[in-house]
Amino acid sequence: MVAKKIESKEVSGLKSASKVAAGKGEIYRIAGPVVVATGIPAKMYDVVRVGNERLMGEIIQINGDRATIQVYEDTSGITPGEPVETTGKSLSVELGPGLLTSIYDGIQRPLEILQDKMGDFIKRGVDAPGLDHKKKWEFKAIAKKGDEVKFGDVIGTVEETTGFTHRIMVPKGVSGKIKEIKSGKYTIEEPVAILETGAKIEMLQKWPIRVPRAVKEKHMPYAPLVTGQRVFDGLFPLAKGGTAAIPGPFGAGKTVSQQQLAKWSDADIIVYVGCGERGNEMTEVLTEFPHLTDPKTGRPLMNRTVLIANTSNMPVAAREASVYTGVTIAEYYRDMGYSVALMADSTSRWAEAMREISSRLEEMPGEEGYPAYLSTRLAEFYERAGVVTPLGVKTQGSVTIIGAVSPPGGDFSEPVTQNTLRVTKCFWALDAKLAQRRHFPSINWITSYSLYLESLEPWFAKNVAPDWNESIARVMKILQEEDKLQEIVQLVGSDALPDREQLTLEVARMIREFFLQQNAFHDVDTFCPLDKSYLLLKTILHYNDIAKSTLESGIPLSLILATKAKNGIPNVKFEKDYKKLLADITKQMDTEFKGLKA
Repeated sequence: MVAKKIESKEVSGLKSASKVAAGKGEIYRIAGPVVVATGIPAKMYDVVRVGNERLMGEIIQINGDRATIQVYEDTSGITPGEPVETTGKSLSVELGPGLLTSIYDGIQRPLEILQDKMGDFIKRGVDAPGLDHKKKWEFKAIAKKGDEVKFGDVIGTVEETTGFTHRIMVPKGVSGKIKEIKSGKYTIEEPVAILETGAKIEMLQKWPIRVPRAVKEKHMPYAPLVTGQRVFDGLFPLAKGGTAAIPGPFGAGKTVSQQQLAKWSDADIIVYVGCGERGNEMTEVLTEFPHLTDPKTGRPLMNRTVLIANTSNMPVAAREASVYTGVTIAEYYRDMGYSVALMADSTSRWAEAMREISSRLEEMPGEEGYPAYLSTRLAEFYERAGVVTPLGVKTQGSVTIIGAVSPPGGDFSEPVTQNTLRVTKCFWALDAKLAQRRHFPSINWITSYSLYLESLEPWFAKNVAPDWNESIARVMKILQEEDKLQEIVQLVGSDALPDREQLTLEVARMIREFFLQQNAFHDVDTFCPLDKSYLLLKTILHYNDIAKSTLESGIPLSLILATKAKNGIPNVKFEKDYKKLLADITKQMDTEFKGLKA
């Protein structure tokens, strides 16, 4: 009997050894998107194929001979005992010509290709390459025979979309002298150059999404990301290569703000990640973006955009991968010397996915059930932003990360918001009360802040106006004074205030309604150039100065408030010929005040 038991153990040992040798194992346990497998030669973050339908997953924990896998597809119907096979490779994205104009899911499967294959609903176990491997691209060689090249060096270019140059770089681990290079039409898998070592350089690169791409040097941000939104560019500017958070409750306008930033910011490339958002919001992005015109070039905005759509009804595990997929694509274009803006909407859904996976792994929960490593993961993500000198390009490149946060009930003290604030330097706090009053963008000017004001001052002084920061400081002071006075107003009414403070309330109202409010759906007001923002502010501040001096000269406040010239300022927001109009309003304002008599 004992001999039989020993024999059966030996046989089962031989079986598991044969499975390990073949790189295959079997499912041991299933808990939603988390699957435990035995008998596979596991390495952390290796991609595996799970079950008979070969669902894609990733190893996230190893305990002895058991590997825990997060599956990026629905696991309904799979059972213990089904096969699991490891690929031996980390979850990677395909990088090369064809990324722009593409729409992907969280693991870089092109949704348009999948729709052609199976209709509107993605079936399980279906895979498609991130790039078109059959399309031929016109490659123009820059490097020459005999040139010494290494990782990151540009050897040629491809016109990826109309007017956009895609720089073909040497992949990691390849270096040496060029033996052969030739311009012509190639697919991304055909070698465009051959080195003397025998290594072949293709236009296709693959890069693991959790590994940041190497750079030569990282720099302090010095130029703003011009968004065309007055409240952002004026009061709370974000630097190219910087990080920003947009927290706000449901309905406060996070998605619209993110979409405005994606549409009008002056970055060379836009990567928009819809991470766990509602399907109707992503539908709006997917249907609207292809019809938008780039204000810089006049061409379709999609020509410089990559969309990653991972909606709330898609498998929860893929949310975590989607933000890494987006930032890896952003780093790839950064290494060509371009400025890239990454919109992550929303990081709260990403954190919720981490919490769900963590609970299924039976890890010790942290605050509000989030995993203890929440702050580390957020920091690792935002740290991939920055202004850099790439390895093989002289031009600096940058990745700017703007993450939306959706705190439950608008509570900014919850863990995701607080941990995001620790690593971002720009805080655009959305206010539900402002949204209810139809004040958009509903950015609360009292609780929001930017830590880039000082470092960006030289740029604004040189490119817009020498007194830009001084004007912004004056505006902020008026708004803060108004906030203090509002408490008194609520108790006794504005009429009980001294005339000087009543004038402050009027100027603050002008700043709010004439400057901070902006119509995202108006053809002209949707984008406001920096000089227009500056002239609007200067006109309002000019009214403030002249009104105060007139008040001090003994003119009654009622006469000052009755002047009509200021009422023309809000109309200028919707006009293209703003310089002449504001100059006329200023002259009219001066004339009116000169004619006032006690």
